Amino acid sequence: MTLWVFGYGSLLWNPGFTAVETVHARLEGYARSFCMRSIHHRGTDENPGLVLALDEQPDGVCDGLAMQMHEAEYDATMAYLRERELVSSAYIEKILPLTLADGRKTHAVTYVIDPDHVQYCGSLDLEEQAQIIAHAVGGRGANSEYLFNTATHLAELGIPDAELDWLCTRVKDLIA
Repeated sequence: MTLWVFGYGSLLWNPGFTAVETVHARLEGYARSFCMRSIHHRGTDENPGLVLALDEQPDGVCDGLAMQMHEAEYDATMAYLRERELVSSAYIEKILPLTLADGRKTHAVTYVIDPDHVQYCGSLDLEEQAQIIAHAVGGRGANSEYLFNTATHLAELGIPDAELDWLCTRVKDLIA
């Protein structure tokens, strides 16, 4: 069985495992957004940051990368991903259908936000997101670094994201 992982945020630039194949992919029914408060990696309990999550939206579309796991490393890869992504239970692990850039259809392990979780914050406007991202720091570093790394990698991959571009410009202004 071939199993894929869908990357749309930090998995784009720091997957933590070696993929057999990496392909541009599209997930329908979800949108990438800073809708999850980060209390571990990019913020703290006292000063939460924001990280990207997939928010279920009927007309949503998210472009990212599908990364095929090595079959022999399935258990180790899944253990790593679960430790990393399910640290606070704000994400739900799902197997969702993807369309690969070459037209193939497949399914991928995908981490989506639980809208009932206390860390969910899907109603923040872009200015509020920028203010939080500009000032939060967590165990893996500055929240702004997470934003900049993700936006840079999306641009390098040729995947446009107007909201992330706006946030980068605004956060750079706030930090300066």
